Amino acid sequence: MRRLGDPLPRREDADLLTGRARTVADLTAADVGAPVLELAFVRSPVAHGRLRGADVTAAREVPGVAGAWAAADLPGLPPTPVPPAGRGALAGRDWAALAADRVRFVGQPVAVVAADSRAHAEDGARRVVLDVEELPPVLGVRAALADDAPRLWDGRDNVAQVHTSDETPDDLADAFAGAPVVVEGRFRQPRLLPTSLEGRAVLARPDDGGGVTVWVSHQAPHSLRGALAEAFALDPRQVRVVVPATGGAFGAKSQGYPEYVVAVALARLTGRPVRWSEDRIEAMTAATRGRGQDQVTRMAADADGRILAYSLDVLADLGAYPHTGAQVPSFTVGMATGAYRTPRVGARATCVLTTTPPSSSYRGAGRPEAAYAVERTVDLLARRLGMDPAELRRRNLLRPDELPYETPTGRMYDSGDYGAALERLLAEVGYDDVRAEQARRRADGGRPLGIGLATYVERSGAAPHSPEYGAVEACPDGTVVARTGSQSTGQGHLTAFAQVVAAALDVDLDAVRVVQGDTAEVPDGFGSFGSRSMQVGGGALWLAAQRLVQEARRRFAVHRGTADDAVSYAAGVLSAPGAQPMTLAEVAAATGPLTGEESFTPPQAFPYGAYAAVVEVDPDLGVVDVQRLVAVDDYGVVVNPLLVDGQGYGSVTQGLGQALTEEAVTAPDGRPAATSLLDHLLPTAADVPPVQLEETAVPNPNQPFGAKGAGEAGCIGVPPAVVNAVCDALDVDSVDMPLTPETVWRALRGR
Repeated sequence: MRRLGDPLPRREDADLLTGRARTVADLTAADVGAPVLELAFVRSPVAHGRLRGADVTAAREVPGVAGAWAAADLPGLPPTPVPPAGRGALAGRDWAALAADRVRFVGQPVAVVAADSRAHAEDGARRVVLDVEELPPVLGVRAALADDAPRLWDGRDNVAQVHTSDETPDDLADAFAGAPVVVEGRFRQPRLLPTSLEGRAVLARPDDGGGVTVWVSHQAPHSLRGALAEAFALDPRQVRVVVPATGGAFGAKSQGYPEYVVAVALARLTGRPVRWSEDRIEAMTAATRGRGQDQVTRMAADADGRILAYSLDVLADLGAYPHTGAQVPSFTVGMATGAYRTPRVGARATCVLTTTPPSSSYRGAGRPEAAYAVERTVDLLARRLGMDPAELRRRNLLRPDELPYETPTGRMYDSGDYGAALERLLAEVGYDDVRAEQARRRADGGRPLGIGLATYVERSGAAPHSPEYGAVEACPDGTVVARTGSQSTGQGHLTAFAQVVAAALDVDLDAVRVVQGDTAEVPDGFGSFGSRSMQVGGGALWLAAQRLVQEARRRFAVHRGTADDAVSYAAGVLSAPGAQPMTLAEVAAATGPLTGEESFTPPQAFPYGAYAAVVEVDPDLGVVDVQRLVAVDDYGVVVNPLLVDGQGYGSVTQGLGQALTEEAVTAPDGRPAATSLLDHLLPTAADVPPVQLEETAVPNPNQPFGAKGAGEAGCIGVPPAVVNAVCDALDVDSVDMPLTPETVWRALRGR
């Protein structure tokens, strides 16, 4: 199939590198039709308190300020939209767009100032006077569950929702009671900052008839259109959402936020375009967090290491409001079993409210948490049995002849060869050689050396039964326009989707133009998250292209007076015996607009892989030196290996950051400990060890050309592999992430 599998460079890069690409912050009055008011938000300085007042009078007197508002000045301001899947946890806990009576985290918006420049808006914001009666903060899930913990919502406890599998951990008592071997693990997933290159950004312009156009840095424009229309009681046709160039998202731009609601409300109130662009301090103070789980696991096995039962009990930190973060722990429950044949599984995730910024999706969204828990527990079992971790995994990985396989948590694994990925990994990393060197050092002396393994299965495609829209149009000028409801935030859709359409139509790649990110141009869409873009969005375009060819064959037959079944198609040309051939462009010119449309709803897919980390530890300083990372992933059929490798390196780096350095630390008073990247250590290119990316390719049987999701694997496989390697080097059962020098130094000394 032409163009599938070609490692083509990205079309997008020239505009991005030369500055021709425009982000929300780059838009000018000429772009939106009028001078833009810039917004600055006044945010809560305390983690928990009763808001007795917000006086904006002085702010209105600042030169350049067009207006200042607190919640009392904007009656009827809608609350922050919550996706339908998250509303079960909401239950009266609305996230007000501007806090009116209670603040529940540092950075929560309380008032807003609009001015002719961001500087003037911030000058005005500094003049707003808040009257807040400070209340005790609620920090940490276990503290939030204490009987005497302050309640974030009067008359209600701090549990927002509980997700369970068919069996809960409590139901497995009999399985553990009779097992020859039982191990228990306690693990911590620190909260993380998504830290995309571009922060959140929105520009809202009022339109005639009460409608609004919203330019926004976002992953799901059609979902946001629906949410804003519902919030403001508008027909969705009155809301146009446009996504310009976007500098990353990592899951944190797939929903609505208070600032978006305020921007739309003020645009409609003032009759002016208004913009808010998040700065780094705001992002690190008030933006959503990812991960954040305390995990307790138990695993039962027979004397030969065959896993008999596994339980996972999670306390998930949702922060102050059950926004999209309330869904994420359910993904951990669903993927609890990993790649293993486990007869009985009980999983439970208790979603807990704390006085910290709300949690949300972050690259991997629940699947890294699940993989970490089970992979760390498998290593504990190997230590208890005195068995090599690779051999224990061999004995328990599902075999290809067992797939499709329904897990005890209700997931239907589709295709794969998990054992082959593991064996490929062991060969590539030189597993036996590393073990030999480790044994030599333990006998003769030398820095501790460790090797850690992790396997994973993740689910891609986002929510079950979630469709994606695709349309392919052949134009009279010879070009082909592909419209997709998927949305790129840096993945390379303009290139990869063009490859899909060019392959499906067997036409030149340069003839294909991809359109996305404008609800006026693309009538429907679901969005890009959960590694669904190529699997679902690419599948929709492939099927739409096939529909286009079918329609072109029918029209050609009518136009040339021949039978449908006599028409053949190849390389963009239709022909039949005794008839003059026609190109797709000629058919469109002769018969009118020629388009194929598809709403594609495949089942979820289940990419998988195996990871290895080789580490050396400085025993005096506790510094972890990751010497090698090797990954073997299976994404099914890969459309563009260059783009997939780019996603691989990025996700590996984020996984490395989680394992070694990153944590959104909260001080005892509830304030963030870091509000700039000077105080929050992200891995740079200099910190990334040699990374070897390998692939196997078992096609997805439920997708037109066999693709599964790609892009989140490194966040899933790297943390358990690295932590397992450090535990192996130190010969200890457990060390908590992040593996800072102090943490490792204390582990070396048993503290």
